[in-house]
Amino acid sequence: MSKAHPSGGPWRNFYGRFKGKSLNKAQENRLTNDLDRLSPGFVSWEDNPERKPLDLKSLFEGKDVWLEIGFGGGEHLVHQAKGNPEIGFIGCEPYLNGVAMLLGKIKSERLDNIRVYPGDVRHLFDVLPPQSISRVFLLYPDPWPKKRHHRRRFVTQEHIAPMAQVMKKGAIFRVATDIKDYVRQTLQEVPSKGFKPQTDLAEDLQIAWPDWISTRYEQKALREGRTPHYLTFKRH
Repeated sequence: MSKAHPSGGPWRNFYGRFKGKSLNKAQENRLTNDLDRLSPGFVSWEDNPERKPLDLKSLFEGKDVWLEIGFGGGEHLVHQAKGNPEIGFIGCEPYLNGVAMLLGKIKSERLDNIRVYPGDVRHLFDVLPPQSISRVFLLYPDPWPKKRHHRRRFVTQEHIAPMAQVMKKGAIFRVATDIKDYVRQTLQEVPSKGFKPQTDLAEDLQIAWPDWISTRYEQKALREGRTPHYLTFKRH
């Protein structure tokens, strides 16, 4: 029998960070004043114990919805939202320092097509309607380089299976990573849930997407001599 969380939901181990160095006053104010307003809806088990699906049609006025999982400082998410005003975006990031950075970017760019969930994406998968997401981004996820930690990576069935359920047929899943073994595991695990790789040539994996913006994580990888890889899958 699986363990239950005090909230009533399943107990899900989380291995990342929720908060780093102290937030400055402006960041604290953004989290206090802006985060609730930009929420996609009731995601937590405490607020939504019946796991009622989010009303994305009302939230985004019928727009297609794209999801970024682990948006870091939010530069890619903001870039996509600015370039695609006809799309609704949900950004999911448990690290509060990154959330505060994104909130500042949303305000300065005056964007109205982004909603933010500051938590574990598995909880969001619980309440996203089936076949409601048209595109998913997973950019430079935690590589968990030690072999005994590979099960913690996002590209495992624990994450891919519920993600597949909320994606539309024909939806696109993009993955960027600078870790070769992450590429291997992604190509091994993701197709098992009805995703078809959109390239067959290994060298093509090093060609960035036309609408790509290099993130600070990618710049760090390049400085340290690692090669970025860009994988694209289509949901059957």
